[in-house]
Amino acid sequence: MNKELDSSEDIPPATQNFIIPKKEIHTVPDMGKWKRSQAYADYIGFILTLNEGVKGKKLTFEYKVSEAIEKLVTLLNTLDRWIDETPPVDQPSRFGNKAYRTWYAKLDEEAENLVATVVPTHLAAAVPEVAVYLKESVGNSTRIDYGTGHEAAFAAFLCCLCKIGVLRVDDQIAIVFKVFDRYLEVMRKLQKTYRMEPAGSQGVWGLDDFQFLPFIWGSSQLIDHPYLEPRHFVDEKAVNENHKDYMFLECILFITEMKTGPFAEHSNQLWNISAVPSWSKVNQGLIRMYKAEVRRAGPGTADPTPSAAWLRILGQPL
Repeated sequence: MNKELDSSEDIPPATQNFIIPKKEIHTVPDMGKWKRSQAYADYIGFILTLNEGVKGKKLTFEYKVSEAIEKLVTLLNTLDRWIDETPPVDQPSRFGNKAYRTWYAKLDEEAENLVATVVPTHLAAAVPEVAVYLKESVGNSTRIDYGTGHEAAFAAFLCCLCKIGVLRVDDQIAIVFKVFDRYLEVMRKLQKTYRMEPAGSQGVWGLDDFQFLPFIWGSSQLIDHPYLEPRHFVDEKAVNENHKDYMFLECILFITEMKTGPFAEHSNQLWNISAVPSWSKVNQGLIRMYKAEVRRAGPGTADPTPSAAWLRILGQPL
């Protein structure tokens, strides 16, 4: 089991200090720091540990739900409720509704209070640091856009909670099926309500305008499925009948709701993936693709960049 999901200590070491994260990558040469960092190794290890944990399991699979998991879901429910309380405004531009900035301002103000409901009092010093990743995970309030870098910030938020012992090794299935799946629901609602632009989209040549991780973990769920094969995810009937059990098919359903025209034209990369013979090969290929995207993340992209705090906290042994 990867160490980032395993903590035998209820209280972090006395030497553990927390700092407000700041961006560490400003030029292309700075990428070497990210590629060589313990943070990069731990982040990818976190993704792969969860990938293995959900292998062959439906979203309806019975799993342990801890108090910390329930508190995270409550946090996400609060973000969802704020969307209802902040309706879109009338504006000439079709995309990027400015009401999103009002919604985001509320999160910006309340993020530390929200995180404090999840983090035990003896870890209160971690709250300002960890809260930054929550704020970074919901999109950009200036551009009113959302992309895989924001998604990665939420994964980093969860990884940090694992590193400080809030989430435990036996939470791993619930992290994906309960917390991350609820996060996806809230992000889809944000995208639809405020007509958010995709950040750093590669158009038809990208995997998806907004998400990546649910395709990785969702393909792992489908490994060795008795009858669903990769070719079936472009079949409307198969998606409609099985999307509540599989994260990958939830993503496909959302794409078909948001886009019109032939699937092969608006989602060419996914169309190509449907020709891969097995889910295990799909999963392996998506992991390679994700590693390449994370490694080349840099200035001006929507992909994840490490901060000083992230580099430190993920490398801190518990």
